[in-house]
Amino acid sequence: MEILYALSYSIRMMPKGGYTPKDYYEYTVFPLEGIWDLDEEGRKLDYLNKNHFVYQLMIRQPDFVTRELFQRAVESVRAKKKHLPVDTATLESFSDGLCVQMMHHGSYDKEPETFSKMEKYCEEQGLIRIEKSHREIYITDARRTAPEKLKTVLRFKVSK
Repeated sequence: MEILYALSYSIRMMPKGGYTPKDYYEYTVFPLEGIWDLDEEGRKLDYLNKNHFVYQLMIRQPDFVTRELFQRAVESVRAKKKHLPVDTATLESFSDGLCVQMMHHGSYDKEPETFSKMEKYCEEQGLIRIEKSHREIYITDARRTAPEKLKTVLRFKVSK
């Protein structure tokens, strides 16, 4: 996460360092996101075992961020924070397509309750969840927010 935030803030602050990217605009760094799934062994279990989670963390970047601009941020962070393995980060594009999403309020451990509501909605609307992986967008910071006050957007892909 430290790498993701370092790169995101490096891009955000480039104009203050004397370089303004083409099409740059003032913005707030987007929230942390994760794509969550289970490994093969976890998929075979009839209960949720968190030891089998597989995930990828990311922070959305504005549309003006190109591969060249991203590389400039990598070089900047590498020079300032030599201890960070910044080369492990990549710039990728994702498109979720048709999805169902809902704001979850509360502890991450209570997310299954929200997923149940989302799946009921899908049944009512004639939608089919097409995979068990899902996206989480962390609106609040778990390090600074009581578990019962956390806000997380939950999203999964569907088809008609």
